[in-house]
Amino acid sequence: MPNFHYVYILVDTATESHHYTGCTQDLQKRLLKHNSGEVPHTSKHRPWKIQTAVSFDSKEKAYAFEKYLKTHSGRAFAVKHF
Repeated sequence: MPNFHYVYILVDTATESHHYTGCTQDLQKRLLKHNSGEVPHTSKHRPWKIQTAVSFDSKEKAYAFEKYLKTHSGRAFAVKHF
């Protein structure tokens, strides 16, 4: 079985107005880190839930998609499709 890489979008559960996009190999472990405050960028808006996750069999493709989602057109794509 391939070693998948996931691009994920988190949303805060309190207001659902804050989003965070990241990349990982272990979704559940990464979500625990976000919710425990170990990630400085997301610690203010805890707790988080996974809104969307897309798996890739290539690390390079996953990081390229994450980078795209963090652009203006990528954010618009995510709003429209996710």
